[in-house]
Amino acid sequence: MATDEPGGIAKILKRDGTVVDYDRDRIATAIFKAAASVGGSDRAASEELAELVEKALIQTYGPGSIPTVEDIQDVVEETLINEGHASTARAYISYRARRADRRGKKASHAEVIDNIPYKKIYDALRWNMEHGCDTIEGINRIIADRLYPDLVQAGEQRYQDDINIGAEHLLDLDHDIRMVIIAGPSSSGKTTTMIKLAEKLGQKGIALKGINIDHYFYDLEMHPMDEFGDYDYESPQALDMALINKHIEALMSGKTIRTPHYDFKTGKRTLNVHEMELAENEILLIDSLHGLHGEMTNSIPDANKFKLYIETLGQVRNSEGVFMRWADNRLMRRMIRDSWHRQLKPMETLTHWHYVRKSELQHIIPCIKSVDYIVNSSMPHELPLHKSKLLGFFTEGMERFRNNPKRQDAYIRAKRVYEFLKDMTGIMEDSAIPPKSLLREFFGGSAYKY
Repeated sequence: MATDEPGGIAKILKRDGTVVDYDRDRIATAIFKAAASVGGSDRAASEELAELVEKALIQTYGPGSIPTVEDIQDVVEETLINEGHASTARAYISYRARRADRRGKKASHAEVIDNIPYKKIYDALRWNMEHGCDTIEGINRIIADRLYPDLVQAGEQRYQDDINIGAEHLLDLDHDIRMVIIAGPSSSGKTTTMIKLAEKLGQKGIALKGINIDHYFYDLEMHPMDEFGDYDYESPQALDMALINKHIEALMSGKTIRTPHYDFKTGKRTLNVHEMELAENEILLIDSLHGLHGEMTNSIPDANKFKLYIETLGQVRNSEGVFMRWADNRLMRRMIRDSWHRQLKPMETLTHWHYVRKSELQHIIPCIKSVDYIVNSSMPHELPLHKSKLLGFFTEGMERFRNNPKRQDAYIRAKRVYEFLKDMTGIMEDSAIPPKSLLREFFGGSAYKY
């Protein structure tokens, strides 16, 4: 709700530098929350105070000005004190201090420069070096010494510890969190991470309920098609963002919704199928490639969200000192998963990957700058399994696409991954991988239901 005053406040400046619409109701809600914390219950009084705050803003900064969030908060405090609401003012000041502390904690847990989380990368490399798996030669030695099961156990524990730290970070924040978003590029392991995070928080009495965003895909025939007849279902526009946002807003308001159902085999969705509501003590959980895309949850303030990003931040080098690309790691996971879960052949996944990369570079990876915590899902012990299961497909891809000018992207990827894996000792049997491993999300045989 913008100001009714001619030439009044229409826009405000957020802390991240973006300009957004001014909403007096948000000021009233903040005042009402502060008053409620000290026994108040008069929403109408809070709305009257919000009007006084608005008039003070216009008087202080001038008609048509664009005050900052901090400017508004300063005026709220001053207005509460001047109007004789000292106890509410103290509660508001305390709340403001907690919010500032939370922002400081966010900044310290997700330091990102140019979309690259350097601290997490350093931690990953250091861990690999300590466990002798930072090179292909080192992994081969571990396998030759029959220590592969030990590497699996250590790698799985490292990943679980990373999730536990993220959970503790969430618990350290204030109690305004009503939504947890787990996002990241394709095949980074979002679903398993979501399940494990829910397990950890459940031990602390926090109940999470997930909404299946995959059910909000439009019918496949509505997606654009390239010259090869390949559909692009990787972009945010493949999802019914308006319906997602509408349903999320309804859930947050205590309403019951009916989500669609999407059939990946037929590429069709059916509306109003799965009934869903949030109990009073439940936090909404979103596991999606595009969970951080603004249109998906723009009806919910950022202060009510905890944003977790997951990526395969692998740090394994070949004999020439070249590190495996994170996207190549995820490509191999997806080639395996698509073959049994989505009825796609590995070669189809390889040739479709240009859509995946285009979308994630444009719509997903830049969102890493806005998150609260980053989980590293890379596992050096998965690479020998990928070698045995997939090397032949990369050899085939090199041969099939070498002289095809329209498929040079697939040829380059196939050659790059082949050159990385060719000297690695392969392991065909995956019995060492535990039932609750993230890798089971891709290999099958998981104790979790996806």
